[in-house]
Amino acid sequence: MHVSFDPWSPAFVADPYPAYAALRAAGRVHWFEPTGQWLIPHHSDVSALLRDRRLGRTYLHRFTHEEFGRTPPPAAHEPFTTLNGQGLLDLEAPDHPRIRRLVSKAFTPRTVENLAPTVRRLAAGLVDAFVAKGGGDLLAEVAEPLPVAVIAEMLGVPEEDRGPLRPWSAAICGMYELNPSEETAKAAVRASEEFSAYLRGLIAERRTAPGDDLISALIAAHDDGERLTEQEMVSTCVLLLNAGHEATVNTTVNGWRSLFHHPEQLAALRAAPASLPTAVEELLRYDNPLQLFERWVLDDIEVDGQVIGRGAEVALLFGSANRDPERFAEPDRLDLSRVDNPHVSFGAGIHYCLGAPLARIELEASFGELLRKAPAMRMVAEPEWQPGYVIRGLKELVVEV
Repeated sequence: MHVSFDPWSPAFVADPYPAYAALRAAGRVHWFEPTGQWLIPHHSDVSALLRDRRLGRTYLHRFTHEEFGRTPPPAAHEPFTTLNGQGLLDLEAPDHPRIRRLVSKAFTPRTVENLAPTVRRLAAGLVDAFVAKGGGDLLAEVAEPLPVAVIAEMLGVPEEDRGPLRPWSAAICGMYELNPSEETAKAAVRASEEFSAYLRGLIAERRTAPGDDLISALIAAHDDGERLTEQEMVSTCVLLLNAGHEATVNTTVNGWRSLFHHPEQLAALRAAPASLPTAVEELLRYDNPLQLFERWVLDDIEVDGQVIGRGAEVALLFGSANRDPERFAEPDRLDLSRVDNPHVSFGAGIHYCLGAPLARIELEASFGELLRKAPAMRMVAEPEWQPGYVIRGLKELVVEV
């Protein structure tokens, strides 16, 4: 029955939802030999395990690689391993709560709120230019530039330095796919070295000349004398770009593709633009960009009678959880008025997405501008999907306005 779950198949990546339905119907937990992981497809289990402290994003706070029965990453991957391993997403207690507490002192709700006018200004400028030329690739001309520009503004990255940010992010995120190739690893290592070096230079500048930006706030953040190390600041900045950029870009284009395939829902949204916040949540649920999230089993757990022992890895299938009929009424129907919508697209528990409020502001800004200024926008051709599965998005989305 696992033949239908094939994350390297273009047909599966284009539409994984029938395979998810088969997985859910066949049980709550499935061993997947190609990646050596236990697949968890149901919403109730995914939601519970995201909050279960017997699982972790890392095991190195409790065990060595050898004690955990795992092979250490190659020495050649060290720049990526260090950069990724010091980010909030891949840390557990005691480091995770300490760093999140310090980052939260800099990346406050007020910071996000103060960014809203900037987000709307950037979105308006991108959409105005896009509409003026009659359309084009929505991904390259609106969806990608917006979150990169927002994060760059937030960090205080000068405009002339922003060109490499997107390629660096894409190269590093390649390592989050299942069984990445050595070529992918080399690109991620190179990007990790270059991005880290750039940020260290920026941090050094802000130490001597602080500004009204997040890096300056991260340098100043303290709690009972504790401060972030330079590596922790570098890893935090990279994570903010990678997570914020990948999620927002792919939610934008996946969302517009879904709207084009459901013209009655698109027409209803255009007729009631005030419902946009609710619609964004449904677009996040319906075809979310992060399809799978991994956790290490630190202490034995049991799922539906199946004991999963310490040292194993579980793959929490977000895309399947968000289409689970046990939790969502008519889950395969796009319903932009859906209000009972506890999707897991931003995770849950201690690793719940720190940037979720900012992502929502960006999505509402870009969707809102396009709905207002391009009321007749339509898709020129059915787009192709990127080969990646874990972070799932389109190669392009060509439209005319």
